[in-house]
Amino acid sequence: MPGGGGSERAVALRDESVTTEGKQEGKPNKAEATEVPAAVTYTPIGVIHSEHRRPQETPIQPVYARGCKGWAEILPQYAEGLKDLDGFSHLLLLYHFHRAGEPQLTVVPFTDNQPRGLFSTRHPRRPNPIGLSLVRLVRVEGTILHLDDVDILDGTPLLDIKPYVPRFERAENATGGWTETVDDSTASRRGRRGFQAGRGQP
Repeated sequence: MPGGGGSERAVALRDESVTTEGKQEGKPNKAEATEVPAAVTYTPIGVIHSEHRRPQETPIQPVYARGCKGWAEILPQYAEGLKDLDGFSHLLLLYHFHRAGEPQLTVVPFTDNQPRGLFSTRHPRRPNPIGLSLVRLVRVEGTILHLDDVDILDGTPLLDIKPYVPRFERAENATGGWTETVDDSTASRRGRRGFQAGRGQP
């Protein structure tokens, strides 16, 4: 998925359903505010490399990026943390959408033609531009993770790596919301965004 930046902002959360007469059990009084930190800072642990150079030609999900090779280059100071990773077939990568642009709370998803609430989509133009991709781990070579099914722009800052664990990730009776109104062929055509496996690999 394409990437981008975001802005820092302070937020005060209030429960508007509570009257000023008193605090409901488990809810804050309307006159009280929960302070949220103005900013949270993360330091990249490495960089993701792929054949994707242009956001508009980058597949939007790994399922539409079959056959796209890439690799994650981990900074030396985090090498110790890669121990035991080679026993997993898939990884969850969290990364910074460094080229997404300004956030929008209503977007038109890449596989749809209807405006949707941002948080019901995986669109990159988010208040906190963090991406998540499930990629296949081919092999570990020192501080290089060789990957497949990569839907991420070349040069994307990598924030974290988590192993995909089938025992943990299953969701019984899951539903896909509005995405289920888009047929598979249309979703695949729009999701690939012109990507062809093997084209322009580094």
